Amino acid sequence: MAELIDVDLTVDTTFPSDLPVPQDDGLYDHLTGFTIPHDISLVIAQRTTESISLADLKGLTVLFCYPRTAAPNETVPDFWNSIPGARGCTPQACSFRDNLPQLRALGVDQIYGISTQSPAYQAEVHDRLHLPYDLLSDEKLEFQQGLNLPTLDWHGQKLLRRSMIAIQDGKVAKWWYPVFPPDRGVDDLIAWLKER
Repeated sequence: MAELIDVDLTVDTTFPSDLPVPQDDGLYDHLTGFTIPHDISLVIAQRTTESISLADLKGLTVLFCYPRTAAPNETVPDFWNSIPGARGCTPQACSFRDNLPQLRALGVDQIYGISTQSPAYQAEVHDRLHLPYDLLSDEKLEFQQGLNLPTLDWHGQKLLRRSMIAIQDGKVAKWWYPVFPPDRGVDDLIAWLKER
């Protein structure tokens, strides 16, 4: 039986249709077969006294990295829309929420969203979007630096570029970068899971 998820229909999961398309600049190529370092521990946004070592997770873990979600009632500036791959974090998060039963049925053991936003900021997003999976904070850039992931700068803050990473028992099994449109990356993941 499919898991029922209480969805807040007031959350805007749309984005402009004319967003610039990000191009693959090769900055993820080194991750093929990469072993996740054991010294990376990320804080769980909803339970700030707990952290997770991604290298120690058993089974298939899917991470989706996103730049930043907007705060409630925040007006997204046009400049943000002009950055290839920046816009669409809420639709991306909701696409994982809405496809969770299928992802679990296809063998995904854990799903996490990761950004460099603070745990408190992410906890609000987690609750507002009714996400049935945890968000992890890479506020100290340990994950970004440990995997040498590309970033973009926004008002003096380093943000992760949008991607997805599948980790099998601590080792990168597959990565997707760039992910565009942001809410359709989960479809590529599902197609890969069905082919495994």
